[in-house]
Amino acid sequence: MTTTVFIAGSRKISRLPPEMETRLNSIVEKGFEVVIGDADGADAACQSYLADRGYANVTVYCVGIKCRNNAGKWPLRQVEAPPRARGFEFYAIKDRAMAKIATHGLMLWDGQSKGTLANIKNLTRDQKPVVVFVSTTRAVHTLKNERDLSELLKGSTASERPSVATLFDTAG
Repeated sequence: MTTTVFIAGSRKISRLPPEMETRLNSIVEKGFEVVIGDADGADAACQSYLADRGYANVTVYCVGIKCRNNAGKWPLRQVEAPPRARGFEFYAIKDRAMAKIATHGLMLWDGQSKGTLANIKNLTRDQKPVVVFVSTTRAVHTLKNERDLSELLKGSTASERPSVATLFDTAG
């Protein structure tokens, strides 16, 4: 079975910490397939890092008519959205497609991004290992299931908990 890594992260993060670069270097060295979104922030930063290394084993997932970022001019996978989809739901469609095809995840999370948290949830729900780098604490967590995710979220701040509760009520 081919290893396919779903790489994503918070739009508020535009610079990669060294710990994330180390993980990306490992993916490149091992020749893993990468699926990544087209969002600004962490997606664009990871794309730039991989493009600068000339890594070719990448597919960029987009939704809608135009792809926002494709630093390496890699193959595109455009995912169709229902006509009335907007905002979070519009972009979550491509994220769910990447989580489905991936065997592993690598997430750069600011501790607040609902989209990144939904990606983590989708991967752990299917018991796909996901490495989560939490930028606010500079901690790296390897999650293998929903119980591991629950343990990670126990450490979230009170201001983050409402979005976490909303996620578990509405995303899926």
